[in-house]
Amino acid sequence: MASIATLHDLLSSQAARYGDQTFVHFQDQAISYAALAKSVSQVAAGLQGLGLHKGSHIAVMLSNRPEYLTLDFAISKLGGVEVPINTAHKGDLLTYMLDQSDSQVLVIEGCFVAQLDEVIAHLPTLETVIVLDGVTPSYSGKKLLAYEQLLNTAHEFKTVSVGEQDPFAILYTSGTTGPSKGAVLPHRYALSMAEMISQRAQYDESDCLYNVLPLFHGNAKLLSTLPALLVGARMVLGEKFSASQLWDDVARYGCTEFNYIGSILAILMKAEPRADDAANSLRVMIGAGAGPDIHAAFEQRFGVKLIEGYGMSEIGIPIISAMDDRRPGSCGQLHPDYEVKLVTDDGQTAQANQPGELLIRPRKPWSMMLEYYNKPESTVTAWQDLWFHTGDYLQCDPDGYYYFVDRKKDAIRRRGENISSFEVESLVNRYPDVLESAAVPVPSEIGEDDVMICVVAKGDTEIDPAALHAYCREQMADFMLPRYIRTMPQIPKTPTQKVQKYQLRQTGVTVDTWDALNTETGTA
Repeated sequence: MASIATLHDLLSSQAARYGDQTFVHFQDQAISYAALAKSVSQVAAGLQGLGLHKGSHIAVMLSNRPEYLTLDFAISKLGGVEVPINTAHKGDLLTYMLDQSDSQVLVIEGCFVAQLDEVIAHLPTLETVIVLDGVTPSYSGKKLLAYEQLLNTAHEFKTVSVGEQDPFAILYTSGTTGPSKGAVLPHRYALSMAEMISQRAQYDESDCLYNVLPLFHGNAKLLSTLPALLVGARMVLGEKFSASQLWDDVARYGCTEFNYIGSILAILMKAEPRADDAANSLRVMIGAGAGPDIHAAFEQRFGVKLIEGYGMSEIGIPIISAMDDRRPGSCGQLHPDYEVKLVTDDGQTAQANQPGELLIRPRKPWSMMLEYYNKPESTVTAWQDLWFHTGDYLQCDPDGYYYFVDRKKDAIRRRGENISSFEVESLVNRYPDVLESAAVPVPSEIGEDDVMICVVAKGDTEIDPAALHAYCREQMADFMLPRYIRTMPQIPKTPTQKVQKYQLRQTGVTVDTWDALNTETGTA
């Protein structure tokens, strides 16, 4: 497929090859390659008939549904730039996303119109609102139409010249450490991700990928949808992740792969073991964050191989394991399409097994982001000395296997020691009553930081902070020991399940936070 340069080129090629074979299962629908390509052509013509053209910015605010896939490829065919909006956004953040991206059009699901109602008056550059599901809002000065009108247009599509260097999307970072930035991504970036994942996971036409992560996130688009399309496989599109629904869906559709993020592995492991846990059709799961213990335990319990990788929206996945070359706890080895180095805080090259910030640059053109949209200062800050600075600490062993240490902004320094919040969390998550946790620094009265661990209890259990603290004392070095333990009903996250630690840092120690120094026996 050397001649494939764009997302819509890939769909057209595969539709010609696989025709009426099923590409997507959604609920009780089976959508073929050819049927998707046909609806894409109709919607692309409809968008063009509205006066949109190459370079038009089109925001999409939909839950997981087939129309989202259609829009992905239709906007590509038009030469437009898609701006995926996560469906939880409202108020100032929704205004910021639509305004900062210069979106001229918004395609929105009817159930999210109320969120738009609150901010529409503050969006002067938004010209057109396209609504699904029969909802008909009324906005002064805006053009409104139903999605079905795109499918029934009389406009005859005029071919647009789109190349691998052209942007297909502005993908906003998750904003875990501050305001989100829009990474402008070219077509070659997307195709490179699909090729890499397909090769490492050894996908072929017999596979069925289970895709329940939100389509407004790069994982679902680039690491599930496009790889399935690239190899001629099937894909199951689910509305959202459900631990109770996962195994039933895997059995129903014969799924062979699933991408995990955040706490998904921990949630699945916390379920009561069953004798038939390994009797499933999954052969591989792809994600990040599985420590050595959960890696081995999960594979043994569920009979599936885990492929770990390291990546960001801006850079793709430069480090990733392979099916036949995996080291538990490692995020893999460097992919040959990239060049990386690890540097210490004083700019020196990190030695083997020494943490350093990961710097990266591509060996092939158009395989990383083009820029942060309308943020030249952020673009320049990220690119220094011809290297993209990830803001993440990793370390590399003598054999070339990389290990994630921490986000640079999440690192905790206590008693002259640098503490990995990731390592603290990994140890705390092993405690039987803990479902998940997040470690953050709290300013200490004597300088540097104290450690606070925010925990969510498993099921209906209650966490005894003193008992958890005693467990931590047995499991970790004294300088890592949390002083504060805060039990929460849930940890704040983005819709893509990334912990928003800046919120925890801003809130700090609350009145209900347990303090080891304020108990009779507590020392920290």
